[in-house]
This record gives sequence, C-alpha cells and structure tokens, in this order.
Amino acid sequence: MNYTVNYTIFFKALTKAYCFALIVSIGILAPTLPSKSQPIDIEEQLAIPSENRFERVLRNEADSLLQLGGQARKRGNLTEAIAYWLQALEIYEEIGDFEALNLTYDYLGLSYAMIRDYEKAEDALRRRLGMARSLRDLQGQIYGLNNLGTVLLQRGDFEAAQKTFTEALEITRSVRNRQGEGLTLSNLGLAAFHMGKYAEAIEYYEAALVLRPRSENAQGSVNTRNNMGDAYRAVNNPRKALGYYRTALIIAEGNGDISNQFRGLRGLVLSYKDLQQYSPALKYLNQLLVLAQEQGNRRAELVSLRLYAEIYKATGDLLKAKNFYEQAITLASAIGDSKEETFLRNDLAQIIYEGRGID
Repeated sequence: MNYTVNYTIFFKALTKAYCFALIVSIGILAPTLPSKSQPIDIEEQLAIPSENRFERVLRNEADSLLQLGGQARKRGNLTEAIAYWLQALEIYEEIGDFEALNLTYDYLGLSYAMIRDYEKAEDALRRRLGMARSLRDLQGQIYGLNNLGTVLLQRGDFEAAQKTFTEALEITRSVRNRQGEGLTLSNLGLAAFHMGKYAEAIEYYEAALVLRPRSENAQGSVNTRNNMGDAYRAVNNPRKALGYYRTALIIAEGNGDISNQFRGLRGLVLSYKDLQQYSPALKYLNQLLVLAQEQGNRRAELVSLRLYAEIYKATGDLLKAKNFYEQAITLASAIGDSKEETFLRNDLAQIIYEGRGID
C-alpha cells in the first residue's frame, strides 16, 4: 500500500517537473502530435498505453470527458463541449499526456472561434503550435498552422491567415506531405475566397482536389467540394455549383459526415433558389430540416425555417412565408439569438405589409 502511494506522489512530481522544464525552455506550455500521427476523430478512444493504474484511471476519465464534449458539439452545444474539454485538459496536463493535450487544444481552439471568443481560440492554438515548433515536429506544425489560420479567417484577419497557410504549404512541400498539402491548398482557397478573389480560390480548390481524392481522404474531398460550390455561387454560376454540392452530399452521406451533409444540402437549396427552381430547392430544404431535427441542431433548424420563409416569399405565397417567419422567430428567441430574431421580425413586418389581409 505504501509503495502505491509513494509511486503516485513520485509520478505527479515528475510530471510537474517536466511541465515546468518545458515552460522555462519555450515560454509556454503547448502540446504536439507525434510526427507519425494523423488527426484523430473525437469519438475515437485515444490508444496510448498507460504506465500504471493511477494514470490509467485518470486517462479513462479524461477520454470520457473528451467524448462527452464531442457529443455536445454534435448537438450544437459548444459551451457544454468546451466545459467538458477544459476538464479533460486539466487531467491530460496532470498525467503529462502531450498527444492528448494537442488534440484537446485543437478542439478548444476551433470551438472558441465558433463562439467568437477569438482571444482564447488563438491562445489555445498557439500553444499547440509552440510545442510543435520547439520539438521540430513538422507534422504538428502543418496541422497547427492550418488550425490557427482557420481561426484567423474566422476573426476576419484574412491576410494573416493567408500568410499562415503559406507557411504551412512550404512545410508540406518540403516533406512531401500530400495530405497536408491538399488541406493547406484548400485553406488557401478559403483565404482567397474571403478576400473576394474567387477565381484564385477556385484554382486553389482544383489543385487541392487532385491531392484529396475521395478514395484516400473522403472528408477532405467533401470539404473542398463544398468550398468549390460556394466559390461558383459567388461568381454567379449556381449551375456549376450544383454539381460540387451534390457530389459533396453523396460523399458526406456515405461516411456519416453530418457537418458536410448540412453544408451540401444548404448549398443545393441556395443554388436552386438562385436559379429560381423552387421545387427541387424545397425538396432539399425538407431534407435539411429533417436532418437538423434528427440531430437536435437548433441552429441548422433555424436556418432551414428562414430559408423556407424566403422561398415562399419569392414564390408569392406570403401566408406560408409568414408562418415560417413566425416559427423561426420563436426558435431564435428560444436559443437566445437576439440579432437573428431582430432580422426575422423586420422581414416578417415586410411580409405583413406586403400581404395586408393575410391571416
């Protein structure tokens, strides 16, 4: 019994001493993924062998928290997801599991960005990147730079994002990392897209698709195809966009990629709406709404309700448009999106004015 207690104390002391040495040497505590590692899906149990019973118990608890966070994210509840991941982060720091720390920092950084807490997002991702650089982990740098660039895009710092992606591209080509190069080219396309350089974005996406074949990287392929659809819509070519969205949807359905199913369906609805082909637009919109309700994603459900209202308004069916605006307003209020609720109420007021006499 005494041996176990002493071993535990020694293990904690050793872990803290090692962490302190890292802080002193690089100025920050930031994890990294081993060079041979690939991005790990959040629902997968991290398979790192535990050295002792104490570590194994903590490890299992942290992995469970990581998965609970992933489930919350799928439900669209990022605040809950972040709370779980912060708990997991503390445990991974305690046991000195730097691979798991890296993964958790990635999820935290990108999720903070989605709730527009860019300061925390950038801090988490720079910690992840800092360790990769200190250990000369080129693979970790590639993914760290791409994630950091993604956050910079979301905060509107497009030139900084482009510079970050360009640095990542140079590394991918220096080590001939085909998968990393495809990811980075796709992200450079996103940067160009956000700067209004749509033709340049399409060129990047085309180059990325060569390196991201469906057979090798289904998720990467579907991301880039949805991006390509967005770019063709931006240059007023919705008919060309349809093909990319449709293929993206097929791939996403095949591999259970819910996020890209939402994107593909929304892109199809908008493209058919642009073409004023409202029958197929409503067909895909129904699929979008059903998927949102099945997944419990209230944000996607709100988008669906608004699109229904806009389409029925475009077709002149103001009564149905009014009903869907009212449903959307109720949902926006329920999820606390006051900004969207204000926009919806303004649109509803216009519908009521234009259709005076509707019930």
